[in-house]
Amino acid sequence: MKLNQFAIQPTDFTTKVAELIRLHFITPDTTSLSPQDCLHELLKKSFPETHTTSAADTKLTTLMADPETDAYQLVTSQTAITAQMVLNLILQLLGFEAGREFQLAEPQQLAATVHLPVLPKTALSTDDLLDAWYQLLTTRTTSGQTFLDELASRGYFQQLIHDASVAKPLFFNGKAQPVFDTNQLIREVVYVESSQDTDADGQRDLLKVEITRPVESNTQTVPVLYTASPYNQGTNDEAGEALTHDVNVPLTEKPVQASTLTGTALPEPAIPAPRVAQGTANVTEETFGNTFDYSLNDYFLARGFAVVYASGIGTKDSDGLRTTGDVQETISTTAVIEWLNGDRPAFTNRTDQIQIDAWWSNRHVAMTGRSYLGTLATAAATTGVPGLKTIICEAGISSWYDYYREGGLVIAPGGFPGEDADVLAEETFSRQKQAGDYHRIQAKWQAALKKMTQDQDRVTGNYNDFWDARNYRKAATNIKADVMIVHGLNDWNVKPANAEKLWRSISDLPIAKKLVLHQGPHIYINDFQSIDFTDMVNLWLSHELYDLDNHAETLLPDVVIQDNATPETWTAFSDWGNPANPTQTIKLTDFQLENPSTTTATFADQLPTDVFTNYTHHLDQWQTDLIAAKSPLAGNRLRFTLPAQTSDLLLDGCPQLTLRVAVDQPVGLISCQLIDLGDFKRLTPQPGTLDRQAYDFGDHFRKSDLREYQLAKQTTPYQLISRGHLNLQNRTQLTQVDTITPGEFYTTTLTLQPTHYRLTPGHQLALIVYATDMAMTVRGNLDSHYTVQLDDSTLTLPYLTK
Repeated sequence: MKLNQFAIQPTDFTTKVAELIRLHFITPDTTSLSPQDCLHELLKKSFPETHTTSAADTKLTTLMADPETDAYQLVTSQTAITAQMVLNLILQLLGFEAGREFQLAEPQQLAATVHLPVLPKTALSTDDLLDAWYQLLTTRTTSGQTFLDELASRGYFQQLIHDASVAKPLFFNGKAQPVFDTNQLIREVVYVESSQDTDADGQRDLLKVEITRPVESNTQTVPVLYTASPYNQGTNDEAGEALTHDVNVPLTEKPVQASTLTGTALPEPAIPAPRVAQGTANVTEETFGNTFDYSLNDYFLARGFAVVYASGIGTKDSDGLRTTGDVQETISTTAVIEWLNGDRPAFTNRTDQIQIDAWWSNRHVAMTGRSYLGTLATAAATTGVPGLKTIICEAGISSWYDYYREGGLVIAPGGFPGEDADVLAEETFSRQKQAGDYHRIQAKWQAALKKMTQDQDRVTGNYNDFWDARNYRKAATNIKADVMIVHGLNDWNVKPANAEKLWRSISDLPIAKKLVLHQGPHIYINDFQSIDFTDMVNLWLSHELYDLDNHAETLLPDVVIQDNATPETWTAFSDWGNPANPTQTIKLTDFQLENPSTTTATFADQLPTDVFTNYTHHLDQWQTDLIAAKSPLAGNRLRFTLPAQTSDLLLDGCPQLTLRVAVDQPVGLISCQLIDLGDFKRLTPQPGTLDRQAYDFGDHFRKSDLREYQLAKQTTPYQLISRGHLNLQNRTQLTQVDTITPGEFYTTTLTLQPTHYRLTPGHQLALIVYATDMAMTVRGNLDSHYTVQLDDSTLTLPYLTK
């Protein structure tokens, strides 16, 4: 087990003692106690579930200081306290089992994988013990949380929550602590008025906002975590499924265009006058029950943060129409921030126009969430809206074209063939769930949905005005909020290019920016055992929203990446995918290729009807056959391989494939995959559950499962590293459409998805070149044949040196 920690704030001894006193873990008199008495007090505090000395001392007898002495015997003797004894006690408190996970005679052996205190080799003084216990409280346990967080789940902070002498917020090692009462959370609803009228009813859209805040916010202002979630008020799954597009259609020839963008500005919609307040109130009229929540937000409720959810335009109990990622959705997202910042009105209900302010907000807002939620955080940040101090964008879209399209092709997000912007709009149009409301808006909605279907243009797959309006990176220079990006290197839903291109877009901005890359697909990582992600976010938010000078902007690494080859390993880097990285360019003639015809190679696209039909229903089998050496798809792909690695190769950035290629039709597409070949035990595709409901968010509050990536028990023959797709009519540039003359050779460069991948000795790099991607492109089963001139085709790999 390896516990990586990046969020420990270096602290001098005087400050450590002051923080321990402020935490009520010691008193000022503790510093003058003998080492035995000091250790006795520290150990008793480490069992907050006990309320008498006798009960605590019984707990001490369960801990062994050395093979012959338990903790109670140690603190009641005159024996000198050694570093080895203290390390033994600390490891047991952290959850490690003596005799199985470490030996009492050699606890130091775990020092390489666990953040153990550094102790002197001589007999320990009282100061040494205080320093050790401070370090213990910041150290992660086997349940993935710091020891202090574990104490919180066992009731430690109950003594402080109702103690008037305890200042709130309370910080320890630069992070907010759970001294706010989650048993008295206030849940309320307001309706924010936005500066838009997307349903054209002559009134500004009202947006339902659900707020959960600590009761202490009635007497002091608190910062806000805001999650914009179009799913929060429910989804129309059946309607979305019915609208899903058929992907078994042929690629069609596109009209030649010098530019797919018209450059025509859309007319500004008329905005009705704001509502006139008919009174004011400080108390809301509506509450809510159990709805969508995000466990990372839950964690911060006890730490003095309010949590706000809003679904935005076109959702249940709000006005407007769904628009999937355009400026109107951004306006509805920032309207909530403006209200939290005191710059916009909200009302207690939808009709009486009784205005209510966010009087409990300290005007410091962070946006959180994954996927669509993280996407809207990025959208809001690109407006520079005042009050938004930071975003934590997990698996967010930075350009909707990069989600539903690629290289002039219609591309499905992984796992959702046939989904598109209109399908997502229909799925999230939860106004449909209320019959009375939907009756009034149905005709407008159907007209808007029809126009969206037309404008998104599934026929050509071009980057047009519709998609340009949904490219947030164009406005990246407006970002004033600090940014934390979290993304999976194996996320084929929101593909890694969305993170890498946003990262490059903000690289020169005068803001703090951090990037965390994990080996997962489209997932959250705040309940992982091997990385202190929640603590990193706590350090970050305490700095951003409480203005705490904890040096989060310099203490946290700029880039943290999970290793793909060694479990539980996270490494700090200064950048990801820097264009200045060294590269290696390999001619395709240097690869091994089955059955080459001198310096050319050919492959077909069409499959027998029964084979094609089978693959459309068994995409995993198609993927396996695409890569296998002996395969029914041997004539439908080119499979290039290099010799097995003799040393580590650390790929970092966007591989590029340059092809000199011809097709015998006036249409054509190129798909490719970069593969790690070889029968090896690799990380499992999904994190496994280590312990059910083991990750606590507070005392008698909420929990989640503790998860982690481990090596699979069985070997696998390959691992997908990266992939890419290109319409050959867009070979010059994305916004240009050229003709294809059948049989004529063209040179084109295809940029694959960015990666960070360590290819270790024995593993073999492979490149698969083919046409139709059964999992992502349209699949018309055309009778097309492709020829590649190998002498003029190359693969360029960006890499890092040690």
